[in-house]
Amino acid sequence: MGSVAVLTGEVRADAVGKSIDTTTLLLPTDVQADPGECVVLRGPNGSGKTTLLRIIGGLLPPSTGTATIGGREADERDRAVRAAVAGLLGAPTTYRDLTLIDHLVLIDSTWGGDPSTSDERGTALLASLGMDHLDDRFPHELSSGQEQLFRLALTFARPSTVLLLDEPEQRLDTTKRQVVAGLIRERTEAGATVVMACHDPDLTEALATRVVDVIPAR
Repeated sequence: MGSVAVLTGEVRADAVGKSIDTTTLLLPTDVQADPGECVVLRGPNGSGKTTLLRIIGGLLPPSTGTATIGGREADERDRAVRAAVAGLLGAPTTYRDLTLIDHLVLIDSTWGGDPSTSDERGTALLASLGMDHLDDRFPHELSSGQEQLFRLALTFARPSTVLLLDEPEQRLDTTKRQVVAGLIRERTEAGATVVMACHDPDLTEALATRVVDVIPAR
């Protein structure tokens, strides 16, 4: 296997839209996000925010327009794109027979972390979310809010230059939303590019470098 190109975090979506047959899921929309920025996608349910995030992450081809990561076409089949992008776009895969810390160690080692210290990094990440006391629980034993935090932990656990988050505030109380905001801010301050869909005006005000209003098709 050859080396994988390291992509910078410039995100560009130029007039990307998505239609299936006669149904328009996303009207043509522009997004520009650079390293160190957090761009918030704002709009009502059904406006196409999730579709836009999936196009940016290379999970869904646009019907119109182009999307790039670091100047490269956004396509998850491209190893460099996969290595650059970490996303919370729907429920991630979890395993009933692995504990929370087992999942984080698996992700860390899969993406090149030193196996001898993977456990420490996983525990520290859970602690930053106030979940280190749950490290030996299984995913199906978590409450709704704990499950959302764990999904975020799975996303934050892997290295990336681009972080895509679909409503990370879901099912979290005000205190936990502030904790998540702090982690997102840490990522941008470290140079990551964050693009997130968000319905929380306080979270948007606290984090957004720029806001993109996604207009519903109907």
